[in-house]
Amino acid sequence: MSELRLSHIGICVADAERSLRFYRDGLGFQLATELRVQGEPSETLLQLKDVDLRAIYLVRDGVTIELLYYETPGCQASGVPRAMNAVGLTHLSFQVDDLDALLPRLEETGAQVLRDTRIEIPEARTRAIFVTDPDGTRIEIVQRDE
Repeated sequence: MSELRLSHIGICVADAERSLRFYRDGLGFQLATELRVQGEPSETLLQLKDVDLRAIYLVRDGVTIELLYYETPGCQASGVPRAMNAVGLTHLSFQVDDLDALLPRLEETGAQVLRDTRIEIPEARTRAIFVTDPDGTRIEIVQRDE
């Protein structure tokens, strides 16, 4: 059987520079590489016409995310956080040492803090909250005290 390894997680974004700032400066990803894709064979693979795509690869903790910015045909954006019970990828999750210290930095780089999602579980010494990236992708921030 062929070996299977995770390559990357793709996130379609409405504004490449805004999202790069959020994921790099807010969440601490490092820029790995960038590429520009136009026409075939990408149009067949992506099932989109007139593809002009900027793909930005960022790495953190051994995980690569690919920010997909479509010059054409553009993106379909609602800007509203997806419901957690919507089929498909629901969120990314990060563990932090100091949740409260991180939130202002995330807001400065374009996050929306979903303050009404904040929970604290004293017996587990855990607190968590959701934020969204600038396009509404949910990101869970979890602090577990030792």
